[in-house]
Amino acid sequence: MDVSLQFDQSPYVTNSLRGLVMEGLLGAALTGLMVLLFLRDWRSAAIVILNIPFALLSAVILLWLTGQSINIMTLGGLALAVGVLVDEATVEIENIHTQMAPGVSRARAVVEACSRTAMARLLSMFCILAVFVPSFFMVGVARQLFVPLSLAVGFSMIASYLLSSSLVPVFSTWMMRERSRGEEHGRLRSFYDRYLPAVLRFRWPLALVYLASAAGLIYLLAPRMGTEIFPDANAPLYRMRLRAPAGTRLEENERIVLHALDIIQRDAGKNNIQITSDFLGLIPSSYPVDLIHLFTSGPQDAIVQISFQPDAPRGEPLRERLRASLQHELPGTEVSFEAGDIVTQVMSFGSPTPVEVDVQGVNLQDDYAYAQKVRASLAKLDFLRDLKFAQEMNYPTLDINIDRNRSGQFGLTMADVVRSIVPATSSSRFTDPNYWRDPNSGNAFQIQVELPQNQMQSVEQVGDVPLMLGGNPKPLLDDIASLKTNTMPGEIDRYNGQRVIGITANLHEITLGEAAVKIGQAVSAAGAPPRGVSVVTRGEIPPLEQTISGLRTGLLLAVAVIFLLLSANFQSVRLALAIVLTVPAVICGVLLMLRVTGTTLNIQSFMGA
Repeated sequence: MDVSLQFDQSPYVTNSLRGLVMEGLLGAALTGLMVLLFLRDWRSAAIVILNIPFALLSAVILLWLTGQSINIMTLGGLALAVGVLVDEATVEIENIHTQMAPGVSRARAVVEACSRTAMARLLSMFCILAVFVPSFFMVGVARQLFVPLSLAVGFSMIASYLLSSSLVPVFSTWMMRERSRGEEHGRLRSFYDRYLPAVLRFRWPLALVYLASAAGLIYLLAPRMGTEIFPDANAPLYRMRLRAPAGTRLEENERIVLHALDIIQRDAGKNNIQITSDFLGLIPSSYPVDLIHLFTSGPQDAIVQISFQPDAPRGEPLRERLRASLQHELPGTEVSFEAGDIVTQVMSFGSPTPVEVDVQGVNLQDDYAYAQKVRASLAKLDFLRDLKFAQEMNYPTLDINIDRNRSGQFGLTMADVVRSIVPATSSSRFTDPNYWRDPNSGNAFQIQVELPQNQMQSVEQVGDVPLMLGGNPKPLLDDIASLKTNTMPGEIDRYNGQRVIGITANLHEITLGEAAVKIGQAVSAAGAPPRGVSVVTRGEIPPLEQTISGLRTGLLLAVAVIFLLLSANFQSVRLALAIVLTVPAVICGVLLMLRVTGTTLNIQSFMGA
């Protein structure tokens, strides 16, 4: 027997840890290279590099003390802090070099440098922390995401400041040379001395041109930036839901799923797939577990999971090929890709797809009638894929209308009729529970009565069921009842007591933010809902809107807090305003780089900016 773990999403976390280590090593190497290049002193570079692991370890300890765990957001915060926390040590080291004139001891130069930069570094740290303070006033998903990130960055920055004020001076006193090499970059400084007066001569025209250019770029680029919660992780795990026509028997659905697996292996490449796993039909009532993550509404539903090789080609092109092949070779079967990786599953908040439009109200018929209008309107959007109703509304049934007068003439009560129909069409398992105890083992076994399913293949065979009053073969069900086929909802969902009809869909070659606007317009185009019926958008769209709103508010609050800090420190509103006016240039640079690299505005890019 070979036991192996195939569907494992823990590599996402281990890869994040590996990415943090690589980010730290890369940041340390680049920072050390820059210090070595400008200061020409390998000892100074080593001191700056040593500050990184101590600051990160201190931040991890503080995160543990505050009850945080190592997750995607705290790892992202630590990775983000790597590039910022070295600033404290770099500024300290550079100033120490500046103070080291001939005849000045190392200890004296270190003390002088620390006293000169302590307040400036403290203000710089407060300005960085001010950016993350608004996250504590957010609500909902934005707060859950950004508070751990803010704590990670904040603890790293505080540790960096304390270390640059204690550990760096000690290392500098021990390791750095007694004398400075003198003026190292005289040409660069002389060029700056000539360049600065020329710029200041035209300061007002340059300021106006700068502000107008920045405002114009932001106006042009910001509306065209796609927004989403997280970028597509392109995880090597697919999850598909196959839905055969309503009422399809389990045996027939099994043949459909096996055919679908052959199509998947053919289109994706057999060597590119590690393993496939499928579950079809309903969860047996004898299972004492709640497999909500494998929810199916009937024997016509099947869930297929596909684990790809790490280097296998995948993504939206493969999903499009699979959709086309499955719909062509399995007509009548609905295909839908659902959240497979852990990030998408969490951010969907229980919805199977990124887009879910729910029509809810008291009357199920009114809900379904209006939901059909909404679905027809959404079907006009060419970027939606796998558009379907989440619930099966036309599950085939057999209506048995019993004539009480007729049954009374045969001396039958309703209980007698039902007692004969239930074992014939289902089982006596739940209506007449009966247990037998094995005297040898002591185990109890449930005894149930049911007719073989191969004897119940048509309406006529159901009508031939004997009601067996007193053990007689007559009367039959046909003698006292009329039978006809009908349909009914196969699944009824409720939200806060109201019945819900869900419409789910995936997105193709469009960002979630752009799709949300067009989906809202399509829902409005369906017309006003009937009285008592409401439309609610779920899936990833509500958390996206909530997160983007929180980020915008947080950005404005951060700028305001930084402005107040600078004003209080410099005792000058004009100096604080001059520094804060660099923010539009930063925003323009971020938008330009995101546009050039084809990156969306998401949580990761926003926190990096």
